[in-house]
Amino acid sequence: MPGLALSAALAAGAFGLHQLPGFRLFSPMILAIMAGMALHNVVGTPVRAKPGVAFAMRRVLRIAIILLGLQLTAAQIVEVGARGLAVIALSLAGTFLFTVWMGRLLGVDSKLAELIAAGTSICGASAVIATNTVTRAPDEDVAYAVACVTVFGSMAMFAYPLLPALLQLDAHAFGLWSGASIHEIAQVVAAAFQDGQQAGEFGTIAKLARVTLLAPGVLTLGLLATRRARRHGQDHVSAQPPLPWFVFGFIALVGINSVITVPAEAKTVIVTVTGFLLSMALAAMGLETDFVKLKAKGLRPLALGLAAFLFIAIFSLALVKLTT
Repeated sequence: MPGLALSAALAAGAFGLHQLPGFRLFSPMILAIMAGMALHNVVGTPVRAKPGVAFAMRRVLRIAIILLGLQLTAAQIVEVGARGLAVIALSLAGTFLFTVWMGRLLGVDSKLAELIAAGTSICGASAVIATNTVTRAPDEDVAYAVACVTVFGSMAMFAYPLLPALLQLDAHAFGLWSGASIHEIAQVVAAAFQDGQQAGEFGTIAKLARVTLLAPGVLTLGLLATRRARRHGQDHVSAQPPLPWFVFGFIALVGINSVITVPAEAKTVIVTVTGFLLSMALAAMGLETDFVKLKAKGLRPLALGLAAFLFIAIFSLALVKLTT
């Protein structure tokens, strides 16, 4: 209970801070992990809070990602269209593979490179922490990857609205480009609506369609992790399921949300609760993150995050130009 209470308090503080001028550009999730990291590194995480913090990082996180499924429907995916889905899927796959490959060239640890790849190519901080259920990287790697997607996603949020005229993108094309390449949902919304209502709505739908690829992405990584373990003689891993159970829950709720109309009031509550639980998980992550260990990783992972950001921006733009 002490650890859960501390994580919840930090998440509540992050939601409050998010309402203040100057902080609305950052999601409560980002503010929560920053608060957790500050508390841990300035004061220290109380020993009696450790079990609850670990519970928040694992169980609470999985419940939150399952609930994300209630924000998506099959109809939203169809609305993007076959070409739009092709742009999104190719951008995701190409960015992930490029980032992992570039990580090897730069000498970045493979687990950290996978987390940066997932955060950049799929859906920011949510994808980082979901992917880590399979990758099982240290908490410092998770914090570093979240920092990367926050920094470069924020850069995209400010830069993209300046470019539609220069790049000759109409509202539909700009929305698709934003949804296919900007890291966080909140960042996509902030950038796409700067070009008008149509661009904003289509960008949001394109981004939500991209979020649905979180499930097959984690599934694939789980299968690859199991195969790698078997190749290295870790036979005990083969008896474990290659995919965390929460992914099936996520897929199930997308299906339920596609056939049952959830009342608007209930959906508002679900979105808020989901965001709060994700913020709790990230606050707990911050409470386990040591700045000394982060500093030891150096600037190479940051360079990798920049390379991944530039790649997905340019590659997805080229695909949008070719298909629209």
